[in-house]
Amino acid sequence: MSLEALFAKGGIVVWILAAYSCIALALIIERLLQLASMRRPPRRFERDLLAALNEGRAGELLERLAGPEVAVVRGIVQAAEAGVKNLTLVAIRLGSEQQQRMERGFRTLAILGNTAPLLGLFGTILGLIKAFMVIEQAGGRVDAQALAGGIWEAMVTTGVGLAVSIPVLLALHLLEGIADRRAQSMRGYASLIIEQFPQAVVPEDEAAVHHREGVIRAV
Repeated sequence: MSLEALFAKGGIVVWILAAYSCIALALIIERLLQLASMRRPPRRFERDLLAALNEGRAGELLERLAGPEVAVVRGIVQAAEAGVKNLTLVAIRLGSEQQQRMERGFRTLAILGNTAPLLGLFGTILGLIKAFMVIEQAGGRVDAQALAGGIWEAMVTTGVGLAVSIPVLLALHLLEGIADRRAQSMRGYASLIIEQFPQAVVPEDEAAVHHREGVIRAV
């Protein structure tokens, strides 16, 4: 079936699904480029950072680097130098900001991927309703070949909906995996840095502990 015939048979639902695919493709490409542009710490970053902390030149080292992990570490070091004792909450805040930057657009992709098959099914139902209305108007005397043709035309939108949904959801899982790995990296560096400041305190009240456990994944 040609694209022209596909759009003609599927009607407005196929056009909406085509718009879905264009929006999703643009978001996926933008997110991949954005995540790829976020620089990773060099291989010797942990060792160099610990040495710089001991020598009191951590700020100088961090100013030369970039990336989510470096942003979190830099914020923690600056907070510690400013006398902030609850560095865990600083790490949570900074990690949440970086996580939001990485996951921008993920919710839109999830909406597109999850609603595309439902929209396709909706188009199929509308097509079947029209087909059976024709049967009723013909008094039940309908050619089987014509009936089969009407039904497969109605099924076109379901197929298009699945064709849009599956790649979008696969791409979303790929992007989420990339973001989760960077979040784990941020969490590791944040814990390493906080351990270097003996004056740092951890919130002890139950509410703060639950908040930390629920949000620290963003660090």
